[in-house]
Amino acid sequence: MARPKTVPDKKPSRELLLEAAFDLIRSQGFGATTVDAICERAGVSKGTFFHNFKSKEDLGVEAANHWSKVTSELFAGAPYHGKKDPLERFLGYVRFRKEILKGELAEFTCLVGTMIQEVYASHPGVNRACFDSISRHAGNLVKDIEEAKKVHAPKDKWSPRSLALHTQAVLQGAFILAKASADRGLAVESIEHLENYIRLLFKK
Repeated sequence: MARPKTVPDKKPSRELLLEAAFDLIRSQGFGATTVDAICERAGVSKGTFFHNFKSKEDLGVEAANHWSKVTSELFAGAPYHGKKDPLERFLGYVRFRKEILKGELAEFTCLVGTMIQEVYASHPGVNRACFDSISRHAGNLVKDIEEAKKVHAPKDKWSPRSLALHTQAVLQGAFILAKASADRGLAVESIEHLENYIRLLFKK
């Protein structure tokens, strides 16, 4: 469905195209999303698309980068950052991920996780951008995990970065289960198991 054109949209055409890509790729995948469909959803011409992006692959890379920016802003303002105990900040992040599982499946699933399932062998540039996005997001958790490990599990041998990445693996798997079953509840249960695992890991 195209964007309504009755009211002029003041957003730059590049941002409109990226937002359209977010919607379409999360709902139908990277391969099935055409340049024409993105232009229609964004309400811009095909010429405008190629003025902003060299190709669909270039759009995929930029979409992954823009996704990192948008989601970083969301998580930076989340309430769990206000907790004093670093473990409670980490657990608060996990609970926040559960709280934002709202709306249709395509509205709460991850753009880069969706793309990487398709492009890991066919579009190496998009693949790298998707992993970089997931890796950067995991990196934002490392400091709290390091501090929590010093307090609650100082003798354990696992690395904070590996746990941060494992957290992302569970979340992406939860999204896959939700999509495969059309059941948001399976994603919720997976995240609850993740929280329980973290508590056991930190002996809490």
